[in-house]
Amino acid sequence: MQETRLDTARIRAARRVIDPVFLDTPLYRCEALEPDLGCTVSIKLETANPVRSFKARGTEVLASLLAGHGSRAAVCASAGNLGQALAWSGRGRGIDVTVVASRFATVAKLDRIRALGARLELVDGDHEMARERAAAIARHDGIRLVEDSLDLETCEGAATIGLELVDTVPVFDAVLIALGGGALATGVGHVVKALAPEVEVICVQPLGAPAMTHSWRSQRVVTTDSADTIADGVAGRRPIPAVLDDLLLVADDAVLVQETSIMAGMRMLLDHAGLVVEPSAALGIAAILEDRDRFAGRHVVTIVCGSNVDVDAYRRWIGAASTHRS
Repeated sequence: MQETRLDTARIRAARRVIDPVFLDTPLYRCEALEPDLGCTVSIKLETANPVRSFKARGTEVLASLLAGHGSRAAVCASAGNLGQALAWSGRGRGIDVTVVASRFATVAKLDRIRALGARLELVDGDHEMARERAAAIARHDGIRLVEDSLDLETCEGAATIGLELVDTVPVFDAVLIALGGGALATGVGHVVKALAPEVEVICVQPLGAPAMTHSWRSQRVVTTDSADTIADGVAGRRPIPAVLDDLLLVADDAVLVQETSIMAGMRMLLDHAGLVVEPSAALGIAAILEDRDRFAGRHVVTIVCGSNVDVDAYRRWIGAASTHRS
């Protein structure tokens, strides 16, 4: 495999600085899903932790590095999950954290960021505007700008999930990974292609936020003017060139799924696995629903990457899924 920015030895070392509460997460076959999906499905559950997402694997590595260098402040832009994770990791290491988010972000995520002690600044725009504001704060205050997916630590922290996958028995045929900025996809993809190259790495993105998928297909950065999806955690519009370069090396495919399939996937994970998940976490199930023939008879792992949802919105989505199914 050509070289990505990631390094497998560093990824193994990352496990030593990540709080164990985020490591060795459950991986199990969910037989109840299989009659409807037509394939063997295993779930890698990244929600049973203090920030309810995989993001703290990366922020733990980052915060450890910052603390080791004597840094006492950092700022990031976030749709919600990264901000929670950085707030959690920074709090434990004496790092003051500022999070910039869209005022239209999920309220539950914003409330949790505040509860974890971070300073929260809201902008009247989308995540890309939040990124611009976070960069401006970093320049003005002379503090560390944490950039999800661009910062290797976020990718290599997420990549520890890949180590846990490839160390399991029995082997699996494909892994379905939510694709947004690319930290999860490039991190897990790097490890899988380095250590289990026969496994197919499939990235999944909403049809309403397709920038990274279009970029992967075109092999060049493609931006979009807007994003329209309930999967706020993956709703970026401007892919980072270096991250795309890594993705081109590790992803076997990138697919787009419809909103109705995402809601149906959320409903299935509730009904058949007892899991309340945010839309981004249901992208893998949505991909199987839209292309059952592709996965028929195969063993597929889907990474359930987050469960920070607004309860009222969740009920609407689950209700819409029920209506669609009937």
